Amino acid sequence: MPTFDVVSELDMQEVRNSVDQAQREVSTRFDFKNTGSTIELGEKTIDLNTESESRLDALKQVLEEKLVRRKVSLKALSYGKIEEASKGAVRQTVTLNVGISTDKAKEIGKFLKDLGLKGVTHQVQGDQLRVSGKKRDDLQQAIQSMREHDFGVPLQFENFRD
Repeated sequence: MPTFDVVSELDMQEVRNSVDQAQREVSTRFDFKNTGSTIELGEKTIDLNTESESRLDALKQVLEEKLVRRKVSLKALSYGKIEEASKGAVRQTVTLNVGISTDKAKEIGKFLKDLGLKGVTHQVQGDQLRVSGKKRDDLQQAIQSMREHDFGVPLQFENFRD
């Protein structure tokens, strides 16, 4: 019985490189001089610190440009609320979403059922989804339909087996 896995992963090396490039650009750009703007990568977060909300928007734009250039999906980012820091500065935490949450897995499962493909079933396995079917063509059609639909998380399709 043919199967494939639906996963949501990030290439952390590309994220690290993007953050490094963004930090380098911020340190050399004239409009960020003497603003104390920083971009720091944590384990599953990116911290943005700067002097004002308008600078924060520019900082986000620089980070997103670097991520897009390295083919990291912006759907994997979820922005926290803007917090006040000391001396009138602001900070924001960006969380990197890795894995498919239970709610997203249910949403994807419902989407697969609504496609009406015969013999196509799904199983939630931790932070991924295993989809199996009787016919390879049905599974390929399911992959195509999931690529066209926006679930709000970046999806990859792995381990396609006959």
